Amino acid sequence: MKIFPAIDIKDKKCVRLVKGDFDNKTEYDLSPVEQAGKYKDHGFKNLHIIDLDGALTGETINLDIIQDIVSKFNLKVEVGGGIRNFDNIRKYIDAGVEKVILGSAAIKDKNFLKEACKKFHNKIALGLDAKNGYLSVSGWKESSNQLTLDYLKEVNNYGVSRLIYTDINRDGTKHSPNFDETMKVAELSICPVIISGGVSSIDDIKKAKNLKNVEGIIVGKAIYDGDIKLEELVKEDA
Repeated sequence: MKIFPAIDIKDKKCVRLVKGDFDNKTEYDLSPVEQAGKYKDHGFKNLHIIDLDGALTGETINLDIIQDIVSKFNLKVEVGGGIRNFDNIRKYIDAGVEKVILGSAAIKDKNFLKEACKKFHNKIALGLDAKNGYLSVSGWKESSNQLTLDYLKEVNNYGVSRLIYTDINRDGTKHSPNFDETMKVAELSICPVIISGGVSSIDDIKKAKNLKNVEGIIVGKAIYDGDIKLEELVKEDA
């Protein structure tokens, strides 16, 4: 089970949102680079970064911070947030990130996802962010009117190397992930799945370990709020 501590960047700061609501955010004292260093010091190997400014603008606003993190700490980093063209995928890959997460752009244009997987072999992760079974896009501000499982069936053989499934209703709530829906996605998906949204305790991590085709889990707010101690969490990281 790979543990992905999360860093969400907004206005050069580490923040956490509740259910993706930009008006319901908490800012933290440590800078994104300092936070990444803390994870590295504790022995984590993977890192999940979302550029929230990028999600809103479609530009690689925090590329310099992400480059800094990758070069300093030798962590396997996956990055998402408003990545909508091949140029921006290339910028992140050149910066040394392990996986580039495509979300809204891939859902709105399946062909973009297909071409990205061909062009950047084994580098593309697909972010499926769902609310009540339907995929959300544009920083979770709008519904795509596409059912998650129907969309996945259509793109399953495109060559995506990792799938990140987030239940928006759980994200930032610490009410435990939506394991039932995650299991449906993992059973259908050809590629391994990462669970995201709502992790509240070490018990959630242990439960995730027993799921088939689940590669890892993303932990955010529970770390920042002190509900999960990094010393405990890193023991589950393998």
